[in-house]
Amino acid sequence: MSDRIQLASQAPAAIKAMMGLESYLGGSDISPVLKELIKLRASMINGCAYCIEMHAEVAMQQQETPQRLLALAAWRESPLFDERERAVLALTDEVTLIADRGLSEENYQQGLALLGETLLAQCLMQIVTINAWNRIAVATRMEHQHR
Repeated sequence: MSDRIQLASQAPAAIKAMMGLESYLGGSDISPVLKELIKLRASMINGCAYCIEMHAEVAMQQQETPQRLLALAAWRESPLFDERERAVLALTDEVTLIADRGLSEENYQQGLALLGETLLAQCLMQIVTINAWNRIAVATRMEHQHR
């Protein structure tokens, strides 16, 4: 176990606020499987083992296949993802790596066309939220407890 601080005990109000985002996202229109694909893809990019392990478990509980979970690392080359999933994964990649080049107009417009304004907004909030969790977990070296 890491000897770094635990934000839940040192900044409980901040974690409570993060859980408020989770509560909002729990009631969003994003399908459960798509939520987990967003969380896994961002976590892969950010190198967050804690979140990868947790969200891979959740995705498999939702009947996501190991083949698709493995292909997520190279989703652009994989035929296993549909047009809508590919649009959301492109958004996930660019927002997660926002410092590289921002969110391109092409990917924004593709997301808007396939998702509509509300679902696009919800997906963007899901991407932002998992990126925050990734940063918390990596910075504090959180370790996932397997069941």
